[in-house]
Amino acid sequence: MTAKKLTIGAPDGLHARPAGELAKLVKSFPGTQVTISTAVRTVNASSILSIISLALKKGTEVEIKAVGPDEDKALTEVTRFLESL
Repeated sequence: MTAKKLTIGAPDGLHARPAGELAKLVKSFPGTQVTISTAVRTVNASSILSIISLALKKGTEVEIKAVGPDEDKALTEVTRFLESL
């Protein structure tokens, strides 16, 4: 398992379009489970609805965890994606 904490920096938070792109990115790593956690709950990052349900606003701290054969690459790519918003 690999994990990394980061803060959502996107001015509009993580709304539907980027949530969909994130879910698609996560699905490109079959066999690797990626989760996003806030202080309140944890969701599967391959589900757009689960990501949206977190209502991630700018400044929200999250922890990204990846478990599986491509966990390092998945964590790197998801982190890069979230930091580019």
